[in-house]
Amino acid sequence: MALQIVFNLIIALIWMFLKESYNFASFFSGYIIGLLLLFALQRFIPDAFYMKRVIKVVRLFLLFIKELILSNLSIVKLVYKPKLDIHPGIFALPTELKSNWEITLLANLITLTPGTLSVVVSDDHNYIYIHAMNAPDIEKEIKSIKETFERAIMEVTR
Repeated sequence: MALQIVFNLIIALIWMFLKESYNFASFFSGYIIGLLLLFALQRFIPDAFYMKRVIKVVRLFLLFIKELILSNLSIVKLVYKPKLDIHPGIFALPTELKSNWEITLLANLITLTPGTLSVVVSDDHNYIYIHAMNAPDIEKEIKSIKETFERAIMEVTR
């Protein structure tokens, strides 16, 4: 992937020098031409086309923004109820993620989402212990995290 980015930047710079126009528009048009060339020649490049991974990263970011907004709304609903009816708890989230980077990203995304906090990762890296402000159905919470954040992280990193 890094090699493709370097190739794309080199193509953009060569395009800019060939046009003898040293501005952003010329560089950007060269970058687009480089993207098209890399896409057309992707069977000769050993790694997958890097824009696929960039799109997956953007989708992960948008998923996080969506979950952030939804969890903020649910926390506001809980806080402004006349009677506080919450079921806090700590539960173990089994994870399929293997690398430290993937586990750290998942734990941070969980912590950054209001109402949840990653407490600790187990020694064998198979579980993340999570404190939830309101978790009446733990299985539903586990399924939700696995279907959103964990799946999106695996798409980006694998």
